[in-house]
Amino acid sequence: MDKLTTPTLQPFVCENVPNVEATTGAVIRDLVNEKTVLMVGQFQHKLSDDMPNFRNLLVSNVAGAEKVITELKRLYRRLPAAIVFRVNNGFETGLSQWKEFFTLQPAMTAVPFFLLTDRVTDRVRSLKKEFPFVDDVITRETFNDLPGKIEFVTRFKNMQQLPPVQQEPALPVLAQKSNRWGYFLKRTFDIIASASLLLLASPVMLLIAIAIKLESKGNVFYASPRAGKNYKIFKFYKFRTMVADADKQLAKLKHLNQYGNNDKGAVFYKVSNDPRITRLGNFLRNTSLDEIPQLFNVLKGDMSLVGNRPLPLYEAATLTTDEWAERFIAPAGITGLWQISKRGKKEMSAEERIELDINYAHRNSFAYDMWLIMNTPKALIQKDNV
Repeated sequence: MDKLTTPTLQPFVCENVPNVEATTGAVIRDLVNEKTVLMVGQFQHKLSDDMPNFRNLLVSNVAGAEKVITELKRLYRRLPAAIVFRVNNGFETGLSQWKEFFTLQPAMTAVPFFLLTDRVTDRVRSLKKEFPFVDDVITRETFNDLPGKIEFVTRFKNMQQLPPVQQEPALPVLAQKSNRWGYFLKRTFDIIASASLLLLASPVMLLIAIAIKLESKGNVFYASPRAGKNYKIFKFYKFRTMVADADKQLAKLKHLNQYGNNDKGAVFYKVSNDPRITRLGNFLRNTSLDEIPQLFNVLKGDMSLVGNRPLPLYEAATLTTDEWAERFIAPAGITGLWQISKRGKKEMSAEERIELDINYAHRNSFAYDMWLIMNTPKALIQKDNV
């Protein structure tokens, strides 16, 4: 048994989970056709039985985990499918050890890393900023969702490692200068316009914030991770237009999705007359006032005024084919080709929306952006509650 180098964790009853530190190398050899989930600490949990290709390996501390990872790399030239680290008093010491390990082993940053905790506190939430290798925090209640989280985070980490889209080196010098000049104009316009609009809209934003607080409990702003240009993930801001626990009700409303409910291919999600939307939220959405906070994203450089809409991660993860991924060549934007041609129309299919996004990606230019901006006002007011 390895000597413990991390703080003592709360004891759990180990249930059908092999302890690598108490076994021989035979356990490692059995993993050749399975995905290994390395669980650091003591757990009563195990992955659901409907994931036969995943196998749990239990170690007591970071030092033991490092030995298992070394054996996996030495014998099979592979890494764990994920690491789950148990949170308890003094666990920051263990995270510091993980930080040092990831610094020495940069390839390990491709492995999903989760914290398991009994209760998600503000301190635990702050760890994602303090230790960037932490991908998510899970609890006992959400432990059964771990296989799905592993596949999702793995897919996004692979996408983020793709090199950024660049112009072909064979482009003429004049064309390269034109592209750089177009980008300079676009970014300069974004900064000046977003800063000016935020200043002008500040009284309206204050009134909206007061109205949201008076109508329902919850935060004034809604922030969620979105995927933008080249699958870059950033925090996306809007005024909150739904009830506080709207995300938890999503699964109950899948049958109302106007894009359909196919399990294969591209996935978009939008509900007509969504019951989670508040009365004020319905007005904000139909007048596009809920999108004013996105001007902060534009000012920060996460988005542009014109581009393809940044997608929730569960939608972006379905658009990874060579053809569909083209829509991520263009910057994320507040308005764009889709907004002025199809926004709010119920008959639009997921494929049609992707085609519009790809169309813009190939025609993206400063002049085209100006044309789209001039045609945006008539699209701001939508009739359908979607």
